[in-house]
Amino acid sequence: MRRPLHPMVLGIPLICFLGALITDIAYYNTFDVNWKNFSDWLLAGGEAVGALAALVGIFDLVRPHVRANPLIWPYAITYAVAMILGLFNNFVHSRDAYGAMPTGLVLSVLTVIALTVAAGISVPLLRPSRTGGIV
Repeated sequence: MRRPLHPMVLGIPLICFLGALITDIAYYNTFDVNWKNFSDWLLAGGEAVGALAALVGIFDLVRPHVRANPLIWPYAITYAVAMILGLFNNFVHSRDAYGAMPTGLVLSVLTVIALTVAAGISVPLLRPSRTGGIV
């Protein structure tokens, strides 16, 4: 298979960060500290799985036929930006519950937007071409 592997594992961090966004919205509306705790765990899980996915992405970039695709670099940069935003969001959420808002909510929105853009860029990467290679 000549397609990059990394976009195939993008869904797991995206779901974790989307869950963190939903629990951040719930915390922002209710001020129930448990929602903030759920966000902490979802962010940590998203970063852990995202770091493993980034390792897969680095191995993908070593393969010349993957590196030749012009969409791989915008995808890699967008994914890296999303992971950095997620890391900053983890740092913000490490504060006490009242100190995490509204900055944590804004960072959650930006992280989900960046991962959604990365997922949109990855769609053509996963579609096989007529010759059996990547598009």
